[in-house]
Amino acid sequence: MKNVVMCIGNRYGGDDAVGPYVADRLKQENLNEFLVLDCGTVPENFTSSVKKYNPTNLIIVDATDMGLVLGEIRRVSKNMIGTMHVSTHNIPLSILVSYLEPYVKNVFIIGIQPKNMDGSISEAVKKSGDKLVELIKNMKFLELEMLER
Repeated sequence: MKNVVMCIGNRYGGDDAVGPYVADRLKQENLNEFLVLDCGTVPENFTSSVKKYNPTNLIIVDATDMGLVLGEIRRVSKNMIGTMHVSTHNIPLSILVSYLEPYVKNVFIIGIQPKNMDGSISEAVKKSGDKLVELIKNMKFLELEMLER
């Protein structure tokens, strides 16, 4: 498996559900070159799958408060993830990435700006999730703007 997509988030947590939403949509596409993992709020439980496949690309998708407009999508540099609030999971994303880096060639973190972390996922975030699915399946996610601070 050359590509693993770890989708993180709370399916019942408003815009935090974008990770599971993207996982569902990618799985519907039946993409042979991708292993899609719906990690929920416990991405650490899926590290063995990443290690097993030793992928070229690990793509991590999560709702990320980047101080942007609702639904904005950005690639987030590894240096930035330690300073940002990322989703509702227990393990800091920086620790997860550090742990998995020896098993993958490239790590890409993709954040979608949420608004509400309870209730239903907003239409703006769903639309961004759909856009991200197209970018991932066509291997064009590198076209996303990098979050700069």
